[in-house]
Amino acid sequence: MLFPQAAHQRNGQHPYYTTFLPKTYMTASLLDGKAIALDLRAQYRKQVAALTARGQRPGLAVVLVGENPASQVYVRNKVRACDEAGMYSENIVLPADVRLEEVIERIEALNRDPRIHGILVQLPLPPQLDEARVLATVSAQKDVDGFHTENVGALALGNPRFVPCTPKGVMVLLERAGIDPRGREAVVVGRSNIVGKPMARLLLAADATVTVCHSKTRDLAAHTRRADILVVAIGRAMMITGDMVKPGAVVIDVGMNRRADGTLCGDVDFASVRPVASWITPVPGGVGPMTIAMLLANTIEAAQQAADRDEGYLAD
Repeated sequence: MLFPQAAHQRNGQHPYYTTFLPKTYMTASLLDGKAIALDLRAQYRKQVAALTARGQRPGLAVVLVGENPASQVYVRNKVRACDEAGMYSENIVLPADVRLEEVIERIEALNRDPRIHGILVQLPLPPQLDEARVLATVSAQKDVDGFHTENVGALALGNPRFVPCTPKGVMVLLERAGIDPRGREAVVVGRSNIVGKPMARLLLAADATVTVCHSKTRDLAAHTRRADILVVAIGRAMMITGDMVKPGAVVIDVGMNRRADGTLCGDVDFASVRPVASWITPVPGGVGPMTIAMLLANTIEAAQQAADRDEGYLAD
């Protein structure tokens, strides 16, 4: 379990963080991403209003190629979040059979548009499009997803400009719950460029001891049972079960899967893991709302940087 603040203050630890102890007598507390995201978005509205008063209203463009139903839902949620925050937004929808050259032309136009501070290309793209080339076309200064090679390298070197939204949201969830990764065993299940790899870098930067597991890992459970902090982003419904989790662990479920009956579930078997863990994210309502909140945060930061450049505070 996690002791309250007074206990770890007496232990001389950082006053914001709590201490891990085995937890065997109650179910895990929920890391409520929806509630935290709502609180953050209220703060973002104030920041957007301040930047707009400076003549730099934050603007986000979302590029959607094709008619993937899940992608359409994600895009609508992102555009609605921008509108609620008072940001400018554009939703660019292209047909699934669009030529690569046309996609690149549209992104290059957005790179030049002073109203747009963040550009998000909704993934996955249709198979005829070169995903790496499309993402590389987005200006590194407007790459609020953190996928551009320049931004990936900056994160790897410990000097990030834009951090990918989902891993960034996970770190904010941990911070809000007072969970300090310092010195802890962290295991990340999944090695994607979108979640797994940047998640591992962020945890490493927070002084955790990090293991990354993937489809070729032998005896996955042997690794997950060591984890004080377990982040699962493998894309397989309910793959992690209670017997694979260390008592008292913090479990972050990044997965989003749809069952045959239409209901959603994560990569973690919530019912069997919750009695073992100390904290756990629900699906939905855990990491998903934080991802959108971090997209807003990155776009606001991009607008702030643009305003500072315009006023001579930052070099080009």
